[in-house]
Amino acid sequence: MSFHLYFPAIKNTKLSTQIMFFSSEGSAVPQNEPNLPLVALPDVDDSYPPQKKSFLMLKHMWDNYGRQYEWFLRADDDVYIRPDKIESFLRTVDSRRPLFIGQAGRGNQEEFGLLSLEYDENFCMGGPGVIMSRSTLSKVAQHVGYCLKNLYTTHEDVELGRCVQKFAGISCTWSYEMQTIFYHNGSGNAAFTGDLKKKEIHRAITLHPIKDYRNMYRIHNYMKVRQRVLSLVRYRLEAPNLKMQPIIQMLQVRERKYKRIRAYRDMLAMVSHIKDNHTLNKEELRNATLFGQPAGVKKFRPPNHNALLVWEFIQRSIFSPYKSNPRMRIGTSLQEGLDDVVREVMEMINMYSKQRGRVIDFKEILYGYTRQDPLHGIDYILDMLLVYRKYRGRKMTVPVRRHAYIQQQFAGIAIREVDSQTENQDPSTPTNSLSITSNLKEAFDRSVSSLGRHFPAMLFSNSEPRETNEDKTIHFILPLSGRFDTFRRFVQTYETECLKTKERASLTVVLYPSTQENTLQRIIDTMKGLQKQYPAADLKYVTMYEEFARAKALSIGASHQAQGDLLFFVDVDIAFRQEALRRIRQRTVQGRSVYYPIVFSEFDPGRLYGRTASPDHFAITGKAGYWRQYGFGICSIYKEDLDNVGGLNTTITGWGKEDVDLFERIVRQMSTSRLQIFRAPDPDIIHIYHPVTCDPKLNEEQLSMCKATRADTYGSAKLLEEVLKGST
Repeated sequence: MSFHLYFPAIKNTKLSTQIMFFSSEGSAVPQNEPNLPLVALPDVDDSYPPQKKSFLMLKHMWDNYGRQYEWFLRADDDVYIRPDKIESFLRTVDSRRPLFIGQAGRGNQEEFGLLSLEYDENFCMGGPGVIMSRSTLSKVAQHVGYCLKNLYTTHEDVELGRCVQKFAGISCTWSYEMQTIFYHNGSGNAAFTGDLKKKEIHRAITLHPIKDYRNMYRIHNYMKVRQRVLSLVRYRLEAPNLKMQPIIQMLQVRERKYKRIRAYRDMLAMVSHIKDNHTLNKEELRNATLFGQPAGVKKFRPPNHNALLVWEFIQRSIFSPYKSNPRMRIGTSLQEGLDDVVREVMEMINMYSKQRGRVIDFKEILYGYTRQDPLHGIDYILDMLLVYRKYRGRKMTVPVRRHAYIQQQFAGIAIREVDSQTENQDPSTPTNSLSITSNLKEAFDRSVSSLGRHFPAMLFSNSEPRETNEDKTIHFILPLSGRFDTFRRFVQTYETECLKTKERASLTVVLYPSTQENTLQRIIDTMKGLQKQYPAADLKYVTMYEEFARAKALSIGASHQAQGDLLFFVDVDIAFRQEALRRIRQRTVQGRSVYYPIVFSEFDPGRLYGRTASPDHFAITGKAGYWRQYGFGICSIYKEDLDNVGGLNTTITGWGKEDVDLFERIVRQMSTSRLQIFRAPDPDIIHIYHPVTCDPKLNEEQLSMCKATRADTYGSAKLLEEVLKGST
């Protein structure tokens, strides 16, 4: 056991009672924890299994504390114990009786029949903790020597159970409920590292195993917060001078909304039995009709087909027609909603499990549907995989599937007018609300400004100082083959945003001859003219007399830069503004992040405006274009990071695929390095429309990608719908 790590965590999260740590002979108290209540058991070493240590620990407990305490808990160092729950649990049990309390076990499938247990014998699993009454400990402690001389297995918890059975005449509690009270998570190192808002965690007295001592603090803080919230729900006194008053009011409002819904349901049920409905006024009757209907997914009645509510499909991802990307991961808000719904459903199913001698456990959601009914609430249809466990009579465990039709119902809107200057204010400390608002605004503005300057470092660890990138030179690398008019437009943008503003930037153009147009020399002349006009600027071009390959062009351009240089891979169709350069510097951090901006791509202006070009390239609307979520050609990365991931795949020729290949290799490297991907929409980088020509000589995958991109640029779904309607 790592005393110096686990002891502070256990000490700060333990019960308010006597606690001791048992170790081998010769163990010393760590210097950093001089108050550690360590017991070095004589003639005990740290060999595994710790059978001798376990039995002599019980003897020490009886000899030194047997007459001072009613209950004795033996637990591993990686268990978290709920002080509030264990106290209330033990106060319901008679400590004078011989009791051996824990999660009953008979071994796993491989050990079945090999533990020398009779058909009606068991043992208490040691990991989640074992509780003995004083009577049980007194009978076992006297015969520790015999039990140590008659060991049948290498499992110390099995042998302890055998010893208790022989000399105390009792076995571990057979109650099925003990599996949830003394909870063991079988997911190994991942145990309790995820979401703690789960039914089994809320119900448990002990949680095992906590593989990381820091996680013990996390669980303890969560339990304290939850206990505080539950206390506030029960709190009904007016306390205007308490800082927790807003939280109290929020919880009270939530509870009152639920009571109001139940009242409306009762009213609606009674209205049908009353002949004279004039006992309710119009507003009361309308509210009762709207909010009083029983929960269900058939309440909404669309007036026409355009008002139909669309269901979103849930599996491991969510499939939604409302998003430009129809398949996305399930968001945190929806995931939390699903967890809450499933937890409540399972609590309803298991409400009478003790009387029926069975319990049903939730396994997973196989698939489901969800939608938002603006009048009534959030609807769910869930196909759930459950496990039916019968523990009374003929025992059985079988998987079952059940469909659940669920509605999280909305309540009515309630308005309460308050005085903003006196609401929730401590009378003993008068303040000026206007000055507070002003000060808060100033502090917020300063924080946002500071966040903008230090954003890259805040993305990761704040333990390492890192210089800001505000003055870092951005090295533009532009592959080009033909397209002279488009190049002139790009040069004009670069001149306006970089050269005239003396922006720290350089431009490297990698030129290839074009089979479509003979403009190579005109492009070179343009570059020379630019160099002559701006002699202090870093402007250069490299000419390659071979077939165009974007991957090779970018690789050649990158080879002309130093290891610490910031590279920006760009296309000739890109228009950008100076603000985009600031984001490139902020979001690209050497050794830490690669920036892949999500570029806004224009639709065909001929279909939209009846002209060859958009009147405003930076007009971002759903009608003008779309966010290119699957475009990875525009990228900023440091030269050293590019080399560390293996550079670009120069064997890829022609159009496309080289950007996806680089992106995927960076993603794969993320698991073994600190390098991360920063992916976000950038409103100041625009992909200007140009007709897409797909070379039939491209391989099948590249040709398919090219055709998909061409189809995306035709126009918005609304525009295409209008075109189709007009052609019929």
